[in-house]
Amino acid sequence: MQALERTWVPPWPCPAGVLLGVLRHGGSDPTFRRDEDGAVWRGVRTPEGTATVRVESRPRDGEVRASAWGDGAAWVLDAVPAMLGAYDDVAPFPAHRHPVVAELWRRHPHLRVLRTGLVMESLVPAVIEQKVTGSEAFTGYRRLVHRFGERAPGPGAERHLWVAPAPATLTRIPSWDWLRLPVDPGRARTVVGAARVAPSLERTLTVPGDEADRRLRSLPGIGVWTSAEVRSRAHGDADAVSFGDYHVARDITWALTGEEGDDAMLAELLEPFRPHRYRVQRLVEVAGLRHPRRGPRMAPRTHLPV
Repeated sequence: MQALERTWVPPWPCPAGVLLGVLRHGGSDPTFRRDEDGAVWRGVRTPEGTATVRVESRPRDGEVRASAWGDGAAWVLDAVPAMLGAYDDVAPFPAHRHPVVAELWRRHPHLRVLRTGLVMESLVPAVIEQKVTGSEAFTGYRRLVHRFGERAPGPGAERHLWVAPAPATLTRIPSWDWLRLPVDPGRARTVVGAARVAPSLERTLTVPGDEADRRLRSLPGIGVWTSAEVRSRAHGDADAVSFGDYHVARDITWALTGEEGDDAMLAELLEPFRPHRYRVQRLVEVAGLRHPRRGPRMAPRTHLPV
């Protein structure tokens, strides 16, 4: 299978590997691979079909090189700049409003909010990650892709790369197979419900962030957290904070104040940065700032079949 190729010269030093890392759902995500040289491979389901895409930053040359295979190759190559944050406007970001944020922005001035343009790609793993441990969530998503997805085209298959299931496939998965992943009935119903209206959800890409949030949350089982997880990746929404996350509020409040706080405290701290609140979240994540872990961790549930 012949590759399509593209060389893109971004107007800033683009850390492609760091930016694309937010699309990885756990270390065993079968749709994501990283070479030793830092190049990223992804299995992608595009509106034109499946694709394998390889993205490599070449900072010495000031360029990004991408290769793609499969029916969706042309689509994914056209989307590479957006997927690396080319349309993210950082000029009005008021980092100076907090000394910690200002320092993080000084250290990571090339960080951008990406826009994949693929709603279901982000929504399905986000739903599976709702209210469970990371281990359980990543296991469920990995098993879902291996059981109902397909091998990525071209050299992606050689690298054990997969493409997530199509919406039509998700609607046909029986309840007992969801339990074996394991994904409980509540999350399974949400994924299936979203898959049934997938074209409508993809159209949220054409509306402003507030309206996209409203439309996403009109679907049963999709709340503030899930909507934000989708919009920060698929829509490129720099204001989509993951309120309700088990660690996000604690991490950001601790990074900015030295104290662990809740969502109310987080909302107050981030208000001066609107409409760039998610940018603050991403800076804290990339910097690796995490609140001290104390006490027993949340245990995986044991009542679901293996």
